[in-house]
Amino acid sequence: MSEGPEGRAAPPGPESEGTTRSLPVLEKAEVLQRAQSELDQSASAARYGPVVTPEEDGDGSRLWSVRRIPAAVLALLLAAGAGLLIYDLAAVRAEQSAMAWRKELAGRLAVRTLDDPWVLAGAAVVVVLGIGLLVLAVAPGHRSALPMRSGNADVHAWLDSGAAALVLRDRAMEVSGVQSVRVRVYRSKVDVRAVSHFRELDEVRADLDTALGDGIKSLGLVAGPALSVTVSRPGKG
Repeated sequence: MSEGPEGRAAPPGPESEGTTRSLPVLEKAEVLQRAQSELDQSASAARYGPVVTPEEDGDGSRLWSVRRIPAAVLALLLAAGAGLLIYDLAAVRAEQSAMAWRKELAGRLAVRTLDDPWVLAGAAVVVVLGIGLLVLAVAPGHRSALPMRSGNADVHAWLDSGAAALVLRDRAMEVSGVQSVRVRVYRSKVDVRAVSHFRELDEVRADLDTALGDGIKSLGLVAGPALSVTVSRPGKG
């Protein structure tokens, strides 16, 4: 409190008031409107090209599948059919009657022509099975195995896409504002869908872009997949 020219105490001025003051009504309205507009944004998405360029020390070839189950099923069917036919032929050679199924099959084939619908249907089934076996024979398979850089031409390494998705998911959950996230890793694309319960969606997505980009680089893949990030509010999917 200060004294006036005549020694009387001067009334307290604005500078002597407390530091806490209420916001003007107009400023409160602007803050509420800005916060409401951030919450009203339902989603923020972005797509980018490959994060990592192909490296010279990796050929990027897919891991070849041995396909044990199809090979085992085919081998069992062929063995069963061949064994049954050999047994029937041996029985005929031993002057015994042939099996009923072979007599029936031979009789039906003797009376049916090549343009018979049943003959054409059987031929179509055999063709489809043959094409499927050829595709399995020439296709490498193991689509979930991602080729990695090895640094040695004689060493080849692959990373399972499920393990890569788990690593990237842990990276995404470290970003502030992320409530939950789903990551799917494919050979040429990483699809990320996150849910944010606070912060502006564009800011969360930008942080996810940075964190996931660094995460993809740390995986050591021969060619980094493209990155697709979508951030939304809970319940607005």
